[in-house]
Amino acid sequence: MQISNSNKDLVKKINALKKEKNAVILVHNYQRPEIYDVADFIGDSLGLCVEASKTKADMIVFCGVNFMAESAVILNPGKIVLVPNMDAGCAMADMVEAKQLKEFKGKHPDAAVVTYVNSTAEVKALSDVCCTSSNAVKVVRAMPQKKIIFVPDKNLAAYVAKQVPEKKIIAWEGYCPIHHFVDRSYIDEVRRLHPKAKIIAHPESKPEVLEVADYVASTTGMIDCARNDPGDEFFILTECGMTERLHRELPNKKFYGLCNLCYDMKKNTLDGVLKSLETMKFPVRVDPKVAAKALKAFEKMFEITK
Repeated sequence: MQISNSNKDLVKKINALKKEKNAVILVHNYQRPEIYDVADFIGDSLGLCVEASKTKADMIVFCGVNFMAESAVILNPGKIVLVPNMDAGCAMADMVEAKQLKEFKGKHPDAAVVTYVNSTAEVKALSDVCCTSSNAVKVVRAMPQKKIIFVPDKNLAAYVAKQVPEKKIIAWEGYCPIHHFVDRSYIDEVRRLHPKAKIIAHPESKPEVLEVADYVASTTGMIDCARNDPGDEFFILTECGMTERLHRELPNKKFYGLCNLCYDMKKNTLDGVLKSLETMKFPVRVDPKVAAKALKAFEKMFEITK
């Protein structure tokens, strides 16, 4: 995809400032496509976590939503982490608070807490281990406890429970509004309109959707599925921005997607990224005690998935 003339100057200025300030820009797959042009790394939650944990940059500009930037702070104590827009939140992360989880843990003292990275630092700090959509099954399977409190996504929890039947999964009642609105009737309509298209669904989707999808994968996993499948048409059941990434990666294949976008993910702009680098706004901070506890949950995840 060509960079528009209006964006060329912005991209040039951002890239120059990155070099001057030894900054790295981490970009989630759901971001506006023009932000891809200044990214040092584009990926899903797991990829971004890994990149954040190993970067040698002095400064990280995180183009995603706030819980992702908090994760970068946790994984890089002492480094500057900036977000272009402080209002880029996450509806799923807002569905569980630390106080609620602490009370819930008290009702299930023999259960391990596995927390999806789509959560606040305070919630991660109360967890035994973190996970992402791409490694949740592996993480849960590796935990020695037979009971697992899975926070906050009940759909991902249901997917894990099906893959790991030997564990009792106690699911939190959270969900992603982007994925949760899709039901079986929507899939039937997709099949009617695009009979040749393979359906790739995100595991945050409802169980009734995952049962009939051709593939279930994280956003980066979706690229692998489409690349390795001999077909040339795919319907992508996740936030609509993912089709932009897929068109860039695999221009010879056709991708259709949900007419549903995450407004929080789209709050970041090239103008915002430039201002962030110029003014050092907006810095993300996590209480050091909270960060230290949350880091242990991340380290456990990395230990399991290495």
